[in-house]
Amino acid sequence: MVDGRLTTIADIGTIIVKAQNGTIIDLADVADIQLNTAQEWTRVTADGKTAVLVNIRQTPNANSIALTDSIKKLMAQEASRFPSSIVITPYYDQSDLVRAAASSVRDSIIIGTILAGLVLFLFLRSIRMVLIVAVILPAVLVSTALLLNLLNLSLNIMTLGGMAAAVGLIVDDIVVMLEHISRRLSDKKISVLSAAAEMTSPLVGSSLATIIVFTPLAFLSGVTGGFFKALAITMASSLIFSMIYTVTICPLLATRLANENDAIRAENSNHWLDRIADAYENLMHRLLAHSRIWTISIIAVASIIAGLSSSVVSSGFMPQMDEGGLILDYVAPPGTSLTKTDQMVSKMEEFIRAVPEVESYSRRTGLQLGGGLSEANEGDMFIKLKPLPRRPIEEVMADIRQRVELNIPGLSIETLQLMGDIIGDLTAVPQPIEVKLYNSNPKSLSIAANTVMDTLQNISGVVEVQISDRISGDAIVVTLDRRRVALENMDPSQVTSQVKSLMNGSLTGEIQAGERSIGIKVWQAESMRQRISNLENTKVRSNDGHLIPLKRIASIDIIQGQSQISRENLQTMTAVTARLDGRDMGSAMKEITTKMQGIILPPGVRYEFGGLFLEQQKSFRDLIAVFIAAFILSGLLLLFLFRDFTQTASILGVVLLSVTGVLGGLVITGTELNIAALMGVTMVIGIIAELGVFYFAELPDTDIEHAHRIAAGRARLRPIFMSASIAILALAPLALQFGQGSALLAPMAVAIISGLLVGAPLVLVAAPLLHSAMQTARNT
Repeated sequence: MVDGRLTTIADIGTIIVKAQNGTIIDLADVADIQLNTAQEWTRVTADGKTAVLVNIRQTPNANSIALTDSIKKLMAQEASRFPSSIVITPYYDQSDLVRAAASSVRDSIIIGTILAGLVLFLFLRSIRMVLIVAVILPAVLVSTALLLNLLNLSLNIMTLGGMAAAVGLIVDDIVVMLEHISRRLSDKKISVLSAAAEMTSPLVGSSLATIIVFTPLAFLSGVTGGFFKALAITMASSLIFSMIYTVTICPLLATRLANENDAIRAENSNHWLDRIADAYENLMHRLLAHSRIWTISIIAVASIIAGLSSSVVSSGFMPQMDEGGLILDYVAPPGTSLTKTDQMVSKMEEFIRAVPEVESYSRRTGLQLGGGLSEANEGDMFIKLKPLPRRPIEEVMADIRQRVELNIPGLSIETLQLMGDIIGDLTAVPQPIEVKLYNSNPKSLSIAANTVMDTLQNISGVVEVQISDRISGDAIVVTLDRRRVALENMDPSQVTSQVKSLMNGSLTGEIQAGERSIGIKVWQAESMRQRISNLENTKVRSNDGHLIPLKRIASIDIIQGQSQISRENLQTMTAVTARLDGRDMGSAMKEITTKMQGIILPPGVRYEFGGLFLEQQKSFRDLIAVFIAAFILSGLLLLFLFRDFTQTASILGVVLLSVTGVLGGLVITGTELNIAALMGVTMVIGIIAELGVFYFAELPDTDIEHAHRIAAGRARLRPIFMSASIAILALAPLALQFGQGSALLAPMAVAIISGLLVGAPLVLVAAPLLHSAMQTARNT
């Protein structure tokens, strides 16, 4: 057996290139042979050091926290197998956000429950009544969690948020039942079970009025459905269990725990509530005497407030939540080499490290976090921030953006949070603002894009304005003269093959170094690959063996980088994109729309708006359709319950008036009207309808007079006041954004609280007026 394999670099140098007239020419005589690394097209670092990044993605039904704990345990076991010079560091752990968010929502549930219990004790003055709530509420939440498990829904931000939002409504059901039992016991007329039987029908009807609004939410799709379908299922499940337990378990517990003495004490101790009831009775006598005038006045005032609020309320798409980290996408000028891009980004890292809130970061150049294809002049970073308390993430992002833009010209960046990046990947529209330009002429599109970019850059709050076209680097074009090639006894394919081999190199073999195989790459000296003049003088070999300078048979030119051609709906399209800093999407797009109308674009160029704004508009249309469907379903249910159009119309009228309160509350608190707030608006329909059912259930079936309406309001004043107070206090922790995850649900909580603050008084005041006015109109 003969072994002629090459095993060392020295062996390569001994390869005989030519032997003639007793002279041997080795490869080492005509070539520089050295050990080198393969050409780099990507570079990955972490905290400024070369690193290997391993991204682990969970399957759809996996538990983030359990998966993370398993990975940490596995890495701790495997750490001993690595050399001491290798350090394993988690650069991002999503479970940190999940734990923090879940903990904050859990705390919101606990705080809301305690506040609700205090309100219940304040009104009923009975620890026994509070104990009944303390038994039923956990039972409802546990039952809901078990049902979610059967439905393959985990306890996450949205499901826990649904429970937190439902706490007040769950306690409402129990409170209404207990309040009625307490009131009837204080009259010493009937037993606990008889009092509960009286309240069962109104309570079931009112609960169904709230539950039914969640039915249309099951048909939501897209980003809105993905985020809020789990919340809707959780809340609907909680309210169903609450209704069942309230009409079954609550009366049984009350037979053991409730007594006449507590009920009488509660009636006698709330003198302040009696004074409010007396004032309410006097007010309603005056208002009902002129019900038409006051009804028209209330509707007029509500319409004015709604109009003013809708014109000034800020709007957005998704609620903003501080995720504790951000994505920074960067792009160097087209054609920038990996080495030059690395130098620019390394300088950027110095400024990022100087930001006090930055804890660590990882960087990919020539790669993307999402796994997409990239060129050597682009990449992204994930920047992990220190735990709270610190500056809000929006301020940190603005600080980083300002430092980079001022100190590193030529490097274009975009900053966004991880959830926004994922939503952008899902919808293919990562930027809030996108102006799409259409025309078949590339030059006209380029002029239009630059005009639009200049316009957007001058709008306050609009940042990171970019033209979306990706431009390739400059290219060297070798154009062969076929006649000259033929005269040199060659063909074009031979020339092309030789030039490629000389410029890019070619693998010609390998050496065996132990267990590793190392490839042998042959190419032209680096000095001959740096200038056009050197390329022109590069020699190519003809079929008969003689060498010819390339410039004799070809012309060599440099052409500028070309823009990628993007087409949408069979039309050539260029997009100008931007992000927002300290400004809501609604007002920004309103100003952009006005500015775009004044721009003179090249003939034939038309534009459309895209981006997350387009997704926002679609989601808003879907949620408005859900609102209308919920409104209609509530109306049908109320008609079924009361068999009376005027009572149904009165409740629905109060529901619409309550929406005025939602808009006003969003304006006063500075909360955006986004998909979470619109979810809250939809839920207000059911909550106010529920209070309306309580009120009208107290009226007689026929021959309703003003005295009946006033008596019903006085009788329902305490339970409605209690229900509204408990629901508001239960939602207060979410509205005040206690903890990291509450911000995602805060707009919904603010919307519901605002609707209750306006809607609860309107049920007692506007509903009787509407009913009286419509009944009078019908009778006349």
